Amino acid sequence: MRPSLPDVGRVTVPTPADAVQRRDMGDTGAVTTVLPPDKTLADTTPVDPASSGTGPDLPAAVLWDMDGTLVDTEPYWIATEFALAEKYGSTWSHEQALDLVGNDLLVSGARIKEQMGLELSPAEVVEELLDGVVARVLEEVPWRPGARELLEDLVAAGVPCALVTMSYQRFVDPILTHLAAGTFSAVVTGDQVTHGKPHPEPYLTAAARLGVDPQQCLAVEDSGTGTRSAVAAGCTVLVVENHVPVEPGERRVLLPTLEGLRAQDLGAFLGG
Repeated sequence: MRPSLPDVGRVTVPTPADAVQRRDMGDTGAVTTVLPPDKTLADTTPVDPASSGTGPDLPAAVLWDMDGTLVDTEPYWIATEFALAEKYGSTWSHEQALDLVGNDLLVSGARIKEQMGLELSPAEVVEELLDGVVARVLEEVPWRPGARELLEDLVAAGVPCALVTMSYQRFVDPILTHLAAGTFSAVVTGDQVTHGKPHPEPYLTAAARLGVDPQQCLAVEDSGTGTRSAVAAGCTVLVVENHVPVEPGERRVLLPTLEGLRAQDLGAFLGG
């Protein structure tokens, strides 16, 4: 049964005159602010703490998704899925691939096994996928625009960061070698949790390892599955859509890019 979510109030964000406000689905009345594609946070009017009630405090921690958020590795996964289908004489589609974005790897492995008609177990499917994506990431790490810069700025500002990904440790390790030691104070991977996203366990685990309250954390996500996981854990979520759309909702702030975003900007996104 899905746990009830705490009421942490609405998210207040600096809103330019040409921003779009999208009302949530349902009757909650909450509003998500969405900046147009040609705008970044630098184009907005800074929040006045005295008038808005939102102080300049930094988040207690920032919890990062990896695939599609920190690095654009979703194309690596999709290419490997197509290669798997070809290897076993099956078929695959881009739509089927996108339906797996953000999922627990064993869940994806089970779906691939069923939809491709493979005799492999879900775990064996996952291992073959990992072989393919690890080989690709060893050749090149495709950083998302502004992500590495924001991460480095957060570390310089003393904000603890955690990596919260459904990828397994052997895929994460080659990416971490491109970052300074200690960039992430905690790393939670899909092979370390019992329940993957959209269950809240991954984000609750990350917050616990950092010793912080999830309600004082900002998660950074690109998928609906990951966003639901972070929201269920009590986090506010900064969403930068990538390969799949994300519905607006409580404690979700949608931006078109992380480019130009600094650590000092993030306090404005937390609910007051």
